[in-house]
Amino acid sequence: MELSRRDFLKTSGAAMGGIFMLGALNPDIAHAVTHKFLPLKKKIGEKTTICPYDASGCGFIVATENGRVVNIEGDPDHPINRGGGCAKGASMRQLSANNPWRLSKVLYRPPGGLNWEEKDWDWALTEIARRIKDTRDANFTELDSKGNLVNRTEAIANLGGSALDNEECYLLSKLTRALGVVYLEHHARI
Repeated sequence: MELSRRDFLKTSGAAMGGIFMLGALNPDIAHAVTHKFLPLKKKIGEKTTICPYDASGCGFIVATENGRVVNIEGDPDHPINRGGGCAKGASMRQLSANNPWRLSKVLYRPPGGLNWEEKDWDWALTEIARRIKDTRDANFTELDSKGNLVNRTEAIANLGGSALDNEECYLLSKLTRALGVVYLEHHARI
């Protein structure tokens, strides 16, 4: 027997109507159907959060069980996205700390190299700081062509992201301005 979409909707609507009518006639059946067979609450913790991607402020519900993220879905009560989510927001679970595919070690490929090498965090942070300082020192401009004091470097740029909260953005802008960086931008404005 071939079942069309229209027939499926008619049959399922009639079945649900019958269940509700049966429940209206007998409260014990309604209690059994809703409380034993259809759990209305999940046995996991749910908290709301904001999507970190495009600065639209879409709301999501994050479900955790035993300290691990098990589900992320759009928040239907959120006024911006009303339960929907773009492809980037739907992939938020990949950011969670318990994602098995998330990188947990520093990978470094030297200039001209073909293979990645594992490095420790102390080496990586020291190397980043050294390269920033070397670039700043080599390209620092104290005075412009008219003799005005400018104290800037045009060899370093900073592009912020919406995954940063206000406090992180504030600290990052203070750091880059202290270094003399003039190319300070945020990707939501581009």
